[in-house]
Amino acid sequence: MTDEIAYAPGQIVTVFRSRLRPDAAPDFGAVAAEMLEAARAMPGFVDYKVYVAEDGERVSVIVFETAEQQRAWREHPRHRAAQQAGRERFYSDYSMQISVCTAAWRFPVA
Repeated sequence: MTDEIAYAPGQIVTVFRSRLRPDAAPDFGAVAAEMLEAARAMPGFVDYKVYVAEDGERVSVIVFETAEQQRAWREHPRHRAAQQAGRERFYSDYSMQISVCTAAWRFPVA
C-alpha cells in the first residue's frame, strides 16, 4: 500500500467507535495487530485508520471497495472470533456505522 490511498464514490466506509475495558490492554494489542494483517489481505481492502480521543474513545475507520467485500471481512472466521473476544473481553461499549461513500476528493499540498 502506498501513501496515496484511492478513495472513491461507492466504497464502503465502516466507522467503529469503541471504549476498551480497563483490563483489555494486555491481549488487545496482539488481536488488533492480527486483525489488521488479516484485513489487509482481504480482497477489496482500501484503508484502515484508528484514532484515540483524549477521553479514551477509539474511532476506527475501515474502507473496502464494495459491500460484498466488506461483508466477506465481517464474516471472515478470524474476524468473527475477534468480534466475540471483543464482546467478551475487550470492549466496555461500541457502536458501528456503515455507509456508502457518495463523494471523494483530495487536495495534495505541494
